[in-house]
Amino acid sequence: MTSESTEGMGTLYVVGIGPGLPHAMTQRAKDIVSTADCVIASNLYQEFLRQDGTIPSEDAVTDGGMAVHPDGTEQEIVRSSMGQQVELAREAFERVRNGEDVAHVSGGDPNVYGKSDLLFTMAEAEDADDVHIKIVPGVTAALGGAANLGAPLSNDFCTISLSDKWRGWDEIEEKLRAAAISEFVIVLYNCWRDYERAIDVLREERADDVPVGIFNDAGRGDAGRNLDDETHTITTLGDANDHDDEVGGMGTSILVGTHETNVWENDHRQYLVTPRGGRDVEDF
Repeated sequence: MTSESTEGMGTLYVVGIGPGLPHAMTQRAKDIVSTADCVIASNLYQEFLRQDGTIPSEDAVTDGGMAVHPDGTEQEIVRSSMGQQVELAREAFERVRNGEDVAHVSGGDPNVYGKSDLLFTMAEAEDADDVHIKIVPGVTAALGGAANLGAPLSNDFCTISLSDKWRGWDEIEEKLRAAAISEFVIVLYNCWRDYERAIDVLREERADDVPVGIFNDAGRGDAGRNLDDETHTITTLGDANDHDDEVGGMGTSILVGTHETNVWENDHRQYLVTPRGGRDVEDF
């Protein structure tokens, strides 16, 4: 792989692989991961990346711990876990300084509640001004879920994480209320935390008949981690809290439409559609 950094040093790529399955990765993401000297990825993402040979199979690991592609090229696969991110960032910086290209894998898109901010924060803390960092975008859950639902994001939209790990509920509630009043279509992430509470806030600002989509593991098909496979459900804001069995964990997102969002049905299924302003057929 040809590094994009200065001579003698490698590049740290923070790679968004979307839902993780090979067919949903961008070609650039696949190229970076398959040719990097080192790939840092969780066990789940390693499993996905092995499905089409983006990284070598477990059977192709040598006694020295190197993974070997069919063409003979080698790369090191490093397991990533939630509690090791600081250490892994430091390791990635040192590898880059030693001339390696490193692919640090992030699910979805690195900039949407992914790994990118951590790597930049660590680079500042570690005085790693010499390390070249490149972000490789991927399909985030909001986009994958919206595709399953039809065309609900065709007008202005926003994403809001319900995780209170780094901020309090008061701030989250303020964002929810502002987004609802501003008529954004809203996609809620980390719905395993207080999603009922979030829905109650939104109901104070929007009508109960506003369409809502609940989706799990968007883009993962039958490889889903929450409810065994990818699912999507269309309901209303007033009934959204009656779907506990469809909110399965970190892979669940909830899309809340506006007064313009409508349920459209053809011979195949129902869809959610949010028109872009007042456009009609004559405007195309």
